[in-house]
Amino acid sequence: MTVDADALGRVQLAILAKAPIAGLAKTRLIPALGAAGAARLQRQFTCRAVQTARAAGLGAVTLWCAPDHRQRFFRALAQAYPGLVCVDQPAGDLGTRMLSAFQRHCVSGPTLLIGTDCPALQPAHLRAAAQALLSGRDAVFHPAEDGGYVLIGLRQAQPALFEQMRWSTPEVMQDSRARAAAQGLSLLELETLWDVDLPEDLPRLRHFCKETAHV
Repeated sequence: MTVDADALGRVQLAILAKAPIAGLAKTRLIPALGAAGAARLQRQFTCRAVQTARAAGLGAVTLWCAPDHRQRFFRALAQAYPGLVCVDQPAGDLGTRMLSAFQRHCVSGPTLLIGTDCPALQPAHLRAAAQALLSGRDAVFHPAEDGGYVLIGLRQAQPALFEQMRWSTPEVMQDSRARAAAQGLSLLELETLWDVDLPEDLPRLRHFCKETAHV
């Protein structure tokens, strides 16, 4: 089923992002890049995520900021991209923060949520996920190769998908799949993608950047 551009414009997109502060961002990459290098990579990843989200041609894009939206980097992004809304991530674990985003946005329509760690995520991926929700799916995921996921989309907030989850483990997608089934949700899993969390992910990132530079 093909969904028109007006319908796609009803699908909102939320991005969870940490400020690119040395010692706060991408801490698992610090042994390879140093604290400043890891922060620079976070800056690049966040800018790319915002650009990808806007290029998808969906609805409003909201950046959920940690530690808060008053960070200079986030203020600069809001100025550079008119219409980008920056809000604070709430306290709590990853599930609490993700659920808060869906509870805020889903009252207005279907919502996609991404992080900033998947450079392979393209506007076409976002549009396909949005189309799945508009076509009647309750939930859509782009699984990650490490057992998590790089995108989740929902028509309505689903607390069962976020509460008391084993975050940052290879069981995240498996648990999410089982919980969606238990809730009777119509689930679609799209292409499995890769993200950048650990030093061993960096050679692949460098190769990807080199390849995409020639596209």
